[in-house]
Amino acid sequence: MAPKATPTPPAELSRRIETVRRFNRFYTRQLGLLDEALLDSRFGLTEARIVYELSQHQRSTATRLGEELGLDLGYLSRMLRGLQKRGVVGRRRSPDDRRQYLLALTRAGQKAFAGLNAASRAQIEAMLSKLPELDQDRLVRAVEVVENLLGTQPEQRVPYLLRPHQSGDMGWVVERHGLLYRAEYGWDERFEALVAEIVAAFIRGFDPRREACWIAERNGERVGSVFLVRHPEREGVAKLRLLLVEPSARGLGIGRRLVQECTRLARQAGYEAITLWTNSVLTAARRIYTDEGYRLLSEELHHSFGHELVAETWELRLSQVKRG
Repeated sequence: MAPKATPTPPAELSRRIETVRRFNRFYTRQLGLLDEALLDSRFGLTEARIVYELSQHQRSTATRLGEELGLDLGYLSRMLRGLQKRGVVGRRRSPDDRRQYLLALTRAGQKAFAGLNAASRAQIEAMLSKLPELDQDRLVRAVEVVENLLGTQPEQRVPYLLRPHQSGDMGWVVERHGLLYRAEYGWDERFEALVAEIVAAFIRGFDPRREACWIAERNGERVGSVFLVRHPEREGVAKLRLLLVEPSARGLGIGRRLVQECTRLARQAGYEAITLWTNSVLTAARRIYTDEGYRLLSEELHHSFGHELVAETWELRLSQVKRG
């Protein structure tokens, strides 16, 4: 039988209340949570919370979002309308329940989240870097104690997030393609050179209305990439390029999601089809393309990257694909 709790004396309870309130005021000022624009962005605190939560789900509903954020649905609806007008959040009617709308970040919303996420990490990093290593550990343990004592539930997060490309990503794409394809298939540095040429051409001619690079992150680390670019010779056709998922992040659906994002953008941009070039040894990627609706158009023997390979050209006709 648990011992009976002893009531806290009123004076001591009052002191504890004021201590917690003082900490709340301190931490609010420390993070600038009451500033009109959070983290020097164009978002207020509630808007930033909405953007963050939507980044953790491929799709959500207003009801689910309200429950996760603890917001009144009427107030949340007004915030969502504002974000939709600014092109940050998109919505479409649910195919399973016509009374519900599915919410998701647009490309502009994904870019906004990437900026908020990077600024937040930099802010906390700057705060921690002022402390010695031992004090950093003490602070983290204290935060965990607060979470445990107040019964905070673990965040319901997807195991990864997608964001648009930013500075430093292109070098990572080239490096990881070179290292992974050497380790897994024995391809030589000529493949890395090809990847470098592709990303250089992407940056030089980037058209944000019709092209994109998505980077998948997990626990703050890059774990995947894909590009959608205009076909240089075929009007109305896009090319899917450089699909990659790190071995540590395989099995989470990242590759499939990256390919789906390419399909979604291609539709929005008005492309008629997406084509891609791959090799028969890349069996995992070929399964994803097949499931997305791509058809194998041609095969060709070639000697590249130090090996005899079978090149394949695949195509997805967007008019023949069911909208997800």
